[in-house]
Amino acid sequence: MEGICVEKLMVVVLVGLSVVVGVMCQEEEMESSEVYIVTLKEAPAVHYYGEVRRFGSSEVNRGGFVSFSTFNKPRNVSTSNRSYGSYVVRYHDSLLKKVLKGESYLKLYSYNYLINGFAVLVTPQQADKLSMRREVANVVLDFSVRTATTHTPEFLGLPGGAWIKDGGPDVAGEGVVIGFIDTGIDPKHPSFSDEISVNLYPVPAHYYGACEVTQDFPSGSCNRKLIGARHFAASAITRGIFNASQDYASPFDGDGHGTHTASIAAGNHGVPAIVAGHHYGNSSGMAPRAHIAVYKALYKRFGGFAADVVAAIDQAAQDGVDIVSLSITPNRRPPGLATFFNPIDMALLSAVKAGIFVVQAAGNTGPSPKSMSSFSPWIFTVGAAAHDRIYSNSLLLGNGLTITGVGLAPGTNGDSMYTLVSAIHALQSDTTDPNNMYLGECQDSSLLNQKIVQGNLLVCSYSIRFVLGLSTIKQALRTAKNVSAVGVIFYMDPYVIGFQINPTPMIMPGMIISSPSDSKTFLSYYNNSLVRDGSSNAVKKFGGVARIFGGQIANYSSSAPKVLYYSARGPDPEDGLLDNADIMKPNLIAPGNLIWGAWSSAGADSLEFKGENFAMISGTSMAAPHVAGLAALIKQKFPSLSPSAIGSALSTTASLYNKQGGPIMAQRSYSNPDSTQTPATSFDMGSGFVNATAALDPGLIFDSSYNDFFFFLCNINGSGPVVLNYTGRSCGSVSTMNGTDLNLPSITIAKLNQSRIVTRTVTNIADNETYSVRCSAPYGVSMSVTPTRFFIASGQTQNLTIFFNATMNSPAPSFGRIRLYGDLGHVSSVPLSVIQKITFNMTTL
Repeated sequence: MEGICVEKLMVVVLVGLSVVVGVMCQEEEMESSEVYIVTLKEAPAVHYYGEVRRFGSSEVNRGGFVSFSTFNKPRNVSTSNRSYGSYVVRYHDSLLKKVLKGESYLKLYSYNYLINGFAVLVTPQQADKLSMRREVANVVLDFSVRTATTHTPEFLGLPGGAWIKDGGPDVAGEGVVIGFIDTGIDPKHPSFSDEISVNLYPVPAHYYGACEVTQDFPSGSCNRKLIGARHFAASAITRGIFNASQDYASPFDGDGHGTHTASIAAGNHGVPAIVAGHHYGNSSGMAPRAHIAVYKALYKRFGGFAADVVAAIDQAAQDGVDIVSLSITPNRRPPGLATFFNPIDMALLSAVKAGIFVVQAAGNTGPSPKSMSSFSPWIFTVGAAAHDRIYSNSLLLGNGLTITGVGLAPGTNGDSMYTLVSAIHALQSDTTDPNNMYLGECQDSSLLNQKIVQGNLLVCSYSIRFVLGLSTIKQALRTAKNVSAVGVIFYMDPYVIGFQINPTPMIMPGMIISSPSDSKTFLSYYNNSLVRDGSSNAVKKFGGVARIFGGQIANYSSSAPKVLYYSARGPDPEDGLLDNADIMKPNLIAPGNLIWGAWSSAGADSLEFKGENFAMISGTSMAAPHVAGLAALIKQKFPSLSPSAIGSALSTTASLYNKQGGPIMAQRSYSNPDSTQTPATSFDMGSGFVNATAALDPGLIFDSSYNDFFFFLCNINGSGPVVLNYTGRSCGSVSTMNGTDLNLPSITIAKLNQSRIVTRTVTNIADNETYSVRCSAPYGVSMSVTPTRFFIASGQTQNLTIFFNATMNSPAPSFGRIRLYGDLGHVSSVPLSVIQKITFNMTTL
């Protein structure tokens, strides 16, 4: 009977999974089972047909009770296309029945468009059986992944530059579909309404995705702006960690992250950003007229899993998105032969073959070298930079000292100074253990003596509990209000180091002293101002006073942009041994710090913004959608450009200088990051800081094809079987190329053994022009470029040959640059990185 009960439970919980194969009756088998991603040797649909053809939805199972609505019926979907997709699904089912006959298993997804394979819940022994089948190419254990504005359009020059060139914000990005693999979306947010514009706003003809309809995401949630929405959770469900009510078994965003990133890239123009009753300006996405398609595969409580992410990417490609934005990274570096060989990156390689531009966050694991979490050359990797808007607050102490901090809060009234009272000195007489960390955090007003606090500034401790979400600013503000304090000051616990403290909305005067050293200064003043009883040491009088100036008005810095300490850095690690790849990462940097964006009504990722319509958060997750939106502007202007060409336009036009005209700086440490910053290198900022206007008129582009990336993978020692497994194509005797030889808008040489010749090919997408070539060699390297001058007609190509020679032995990276100056004003910049330099053949010693 126990086995029957378990079987029924599995059918009830997983009924949304369209294929339940086999019977999971034994509790022991269930407990030992894990999710594996299995790829087959037969090519997926995108490779099967000689040209890119997108067809209807494959058998991807989302794990919920859903129906679908569509705005567009599939166009140009041939019977053979549909038949091939159905054939693949039937083949997967047949193979599983044959190999695991009579055994328990559960197929979660069939992938057929970008990769040919499936995700299945099986035991390790069953996974071994599958791996030994001749039809099976690869069996990989599923792995976890994680999530890595009002002013940034102005900082990027969009209103007077890129938007003007496209006809203004009312048409910027029109006809382009951006697919977001993230935590979902709040469809009721005005940033995603299709009623703001009076102009016609048709769904692009090439997109035919669907909109899930559930209780959390009712009919009418999608519109002409938000044109597709699905969710993927099968892998999470099988692990028993998915809670349908908390995690929302729908595309609805219970986290906030996905709503935020979608609005940065393509949110409507001119939406008022009002937080805690204060108007912080009007928000806009980078491509406010672009369309949004959402593929939810990440969740607040547990992140996500590769099996679900791959299913989301596969579906997005079939639906016809033009751009995929991934503000997610793996929780660990992919094991195996090379970091590139993992299911997510290989699915994205097929997406590139289908003409989809892929943007991914670099990760928030900086600032150490090789901390990069986005690896492959076909993925456009974006690091995080500060932009020029700063919200800072300040506190004037009674001794005349001013301390700065953060807090989106009003100031205290007038010029009056108010007495400072620490929570630990205002406890009720029956409260014990005043040294308890919790008591100093102002989370419970019943513990405080109102007579002591009222009319004064309450002083609270900001401990690690705030970082973990166990304590909140909002609760401290409620406490302060309940005891009639006029404001709140938070000092930083010395153990809170290396965490980004974002400006937090406050409904009363308040400030967080975000620096541990400034917190020590503040506490020294406070403690020295106390008057204590000589015998009992009890506080008799609070002598410290202060005034809060307020932090709701933005200031603007001329030192921006700069690379933030948390932004992941190169060199790009090729494998688990941290060997360097001949690939530059990140590709460039974009605004990622203190970014205003739309926020879900149920958003719980940042508790301080819960219940607000907008939130200000930081990370490379915010930088990536900036670039996704700008890529939509390029796609709109040049619809036939390949993904690599779009990446080239963004890269070669990137800026190397801050607003003062000095070099872009990079923060080097968690604590006091500005005191450790030095000029940024290519491994900090890639090609530089994105220049939206220049990217729309790059002049020259560097293009790479799917075949180039295929040949690159084949060049990795021992990769032949793995490449065949993922692509269904044999390396055979093809001409391979290493990373340095890919026609990228950058050159990275991991090991320069005496000398090296590198070629690049540029294509002119502007008018006829004559270019002159200049270069600055990396330290320890001599170099030359031929030709030094050339004429190139519109639509034509020109080869460049670059000669490198090591002039010293050194393992330290050094950097240079090639610049191509056109007589019509175009400038193309190509960063150079040489890591190890060897002037003689060390193997002969």
